Amino acid sequence: MRIVNRVFELREAIKTWRSNGESVAFVPTMGNLHAGHLQLVSTAKKKADRVVVSIFVNPTQFGAGEDFETYPRTEREDQEKLAAENADLLFQPSVADIYTSDAKTIVTVTGLSDLYCGASRPGHFTGVATVVSKLFNIVQPDIALFGLKDFQQLTVIKTMVRDLNIPVEITGVDTVRESSGLAMSSRNGYLTDAEKKVAPKLYYSLCAARDTILTGNRNYADIEQQAMQFLQQAGFQPDYFSVCRSSDLKKADAEDMDLVLLVAAKLGKTRLIDNIYFSR
Repeated sequence: MRIVNRVFELREAIKTWRSNGESVAFVPTMGNLHAGHLQLVSTAKKKADRVVVSIFVNPTQFGAGEDFETYPRTEREDQEKLAAENADLLFQPSVADIYTSDAKTIVTVTGLSDLYCGASRPGHFTGVATVVSKLFNIVQPDIALFGLKDFQQLTVIKTMVRDLNIPVEITGVDTVRESSGLAMSSRNGYLTDAEKKVAPKLYYSLCAARDTILTGNRNYADIEQQAMQFLQQAGFQPDYFSVCRSSDLKKADAEDMDLVLLVAAKLGKTRLIDNIYFSR
């Protein structure tokens, strides 16, 4: 596996692949890789001739008081994991390689970026959309893969690609879970031993709500309220629990068939998100 830090090095490598008629898959990450990330790489290997992975902790998607400085950075371990997965190239740029000091351009997907996590983390999805659009422009992949754990992020990116006519296929890959049901996340490492025993109840709340809906209950406001109460009683500080249309994340009504349940809650100092999508 080749490791490069500069944009021109990456572009030279991809130019060589393109001249050989090879397709390129891209997996953007912020590092501290776990089995969920490696599943993205494994899936990418099946969909393209070459796989590029980026590790870049993007400062513009962290708000004031969030964990940018303390976000786990495990470069050596990440490199070893990616080499074992047979990734072709790892792109590890610096902040200066991605953002000029006087950068004036941002990308915002209006509406979607202000909902749910966007409401709780103002500017977060603008930071995500901006850096992903820059990475797409740098790598120019045929396909890019993202985890479905952050369903809202995936929806924002799909909408951006559609609206800006970016020629890349976006593929979502199912959430990888621990044996307890807890969705794998780099931030799970912040949880204490006691909190790790409580954290799986986030996924349980989603499963319970889904099962209630599948029995025919369409009182979504009541389902949301019960889930919020359950999480609070379990020791979480719930941010939101929402029954949405999976297509555009608007509030679901009784006629909608394809649904996604979105949840975010803090447990101690750790903010956790999860979702379940299904058709009724």
